[in-house]
Amino acid sequence: MASNSFDLSAARWFKSSYSNGDGGSCVEIADGFPNLVPVRDSKVQQGPVLLFRAASWAAFVADVKG
Repeated sequence: MASNSFDLSAARWFKSSYSNGDGGSCVEIADGFPNLVPVRDSKVQQGPVLLFRAASWAAFVADVKG
């Protein structure tokens, strides 16, 4: 899904709870987008955003936890 078709300017971004304290490899997600989960690299905040369907993101997180 291309992020250029969605306005993410008001997105509230949250860093992963598993992020380390020194700003290392981190991802951020934004909430408030029904059925979508925007994801970006916290170190490149103006960079590209990946959009996942909420069900796909939930399945990914469940697999990572498993």
